[in-house]
Amino acid sequence: MFEKNKRINYTELKEFSRKVMRKAGCSEEEAEIVADVLVEADLRGIHSHGVSRLKRYVQHIKEGIIEPNKDPDIILETDLSLVVDGKNGVGQYIANKVIDMVSKKAKTSGVCIATVRNANHYGIAGYYAEKIAKNKMIGIALTNTAPLVVPTFSKHMLLGTNPIAFAIPANSKIILVDMATSIVSRGKLELYSRQREKIPLGWAVNQKGKGTDDPDLVLENMKNRSRGGLLPLGGEGELFGGHKGYGLSLLVELLTGGLSLGNFSYETYNKQGGISFFFMAIDLNIFGNAESIKKHIDELLVKIRNSEKAENCERIYIHGEKEYEKRDENILKGIMLDNPTIESLNELDRL
Repeated sequence: MFEKNKRINYTELKEFSRKVMRKAGCSEEEAEIVADVLVEADLRGIHSHGVSRLKRYVQHIKEGIIEPNKDPDIILETDLSLVVDGKNGVGQYIANKVIDMVSKKAKTSGVCIATVRNANHYGIAGYYAEKIAKNKMIGIALTNTAPLVVPTFSKHMLLGTNPIAFAIPANSKIILVDMATSIVSRGKLELYSRQREKIPLGWAVNQKGKGTDDPDLVLENMKNRSRGGLLPLGGEGELFGGHKGYGLSLLVELLTGGLSLGNFSYETYNKQGGISFFFMAIDLNIFGNAESIKKHIDELLVKIRNSEKAENCERIYIHGEKEYEKRDENILKGIMLDNPTIESLNELDRL
């Protein structure tokens, strides 16, 4: 169906993804949000979290790791908070439902925080933070993951890649920071593996806790939950701040699995996903006039953009700009996917 080395129209890719998820047993609403989140990742050039994940989602549904047609269940609610059980449902669908609840409550109370337990992988965290920011609020989205990251001075995978995403509206554009608290995500290793390339030393360690450039070795260790794994931001040890990345990853564990009484990363994917989320919406108006705040933020962005560039550097970017510009380009020209991803999509089309 899809040709190698050829750009794909994003609406065509989204419709294909929707049909795959419907065929796998998802409701129309579930399939639509999964397709939207995955294709948004590819539009922005984040291929590690794009349609290459479809095959895994289909397999997880077959294995009962993901259970379609489940709505989130509110366990506890106050004016400012929610604790939600994801009922092992489709991660993107559960997250999107909770985001709507959080945004609605924050418009009334000024702030709302939600924690979610018993969910599944939800794609790029930035999607949800950005959705909150589009309502003129600060959006924060966190999730734990499968145990993939080795704490500083350990050689056991106990923590997740545990992304942190926050989005703040300005008058020009939304400032969007979406980052793993590990040096890279597992999806990046999978990308290197599919392309049969070595990973840079400093991304991951082997069973002895020593650096390796072999993505297949690390991925196999992840599959078997043996020793070794990804390193936290800052890398091995404390010299370049690895303990700081470890601290950020730990923070995500505490705000997701901790506050929700859900699973920590090392407890996930034991027959079911068991992923935990954290969302927060903050209305700018509780700090004064929202428009004045956004105008003030723009002053900082202009100052940064116009500051003197480092030697041989032509531009200073604000977080989110590269992805937004890539998105605009890919909507016009189509999305270029690597050949292994094309093969996996065509395989799904034949099922």
